[in-house]
Amino acid sequence: MKKKWYDYLWILSLAYLALGFFNIMAAWLGLLCFFIPLIISMVSGTKGYCSRYCGRGQLFGLLGGRFGLSRKKDIPGWMKSRWFRYGFLAFFLVMFMQMLFNTALVFSGVRDLNQAVTLLWTFQVPWHWAYHGTRLHAGAAQFAFGFYSVMLTSTILGLVTMVLFKPRSWCVYCPMGTMTQLICQAKHRP
Repeated sequence: MKKKWYDYLWILSLAYLALGFFNIMAAWLGLLCFFIPLIISMVSGTKGYCSRYCGRGQLFGLLGGRFGLSRKKDIPGWMKSRWFRYGFLAFFLVMFMQMLFNTALVFSGVRDLNQAVTLLWTFQVPWHWAYHGTRLHAGAAQFAFGFYSVMLTSTILGLVTMVLFKPRSWCVYCPMGTMTQLICQAKHRP
């Protein structure tokens, strides 16, 4: 089967992580991974982004499948359950809102820029080398640090579940996948 252009979008996932490592302002590009799936599901009523265009899912498939970094075990039933997927989405959205709140505090001058990436919503890792100042407000950099934290954390979770279970196990409980599924269900409701 001949490869299509979108079969190589995993390269963009790696490029995103690398760019954010060296220049945190590149983290803004991650918004495409938020808006494009939502737009595709609203317009088409399908999860076409998840099955075809998601570079992260492709990356996990490549690492876990072709490179054999996955145990290829079934994901536990509770991780597939509706309450877990919706609960994880709710948790993810709360963490995202907290990130936006911290960004607003920097924009308003109440808090100084925190040049750190927060992994797994808990561990603050200094990331000062990735920010060299910009003409933009420090709040724009704070958003970038926060957003990169979200993207890196979800990548780490995806890698862990890829290793423990099937390659694309992250896709089962991915917050974006859950949101696009909810949009598709609403769109197809009579």
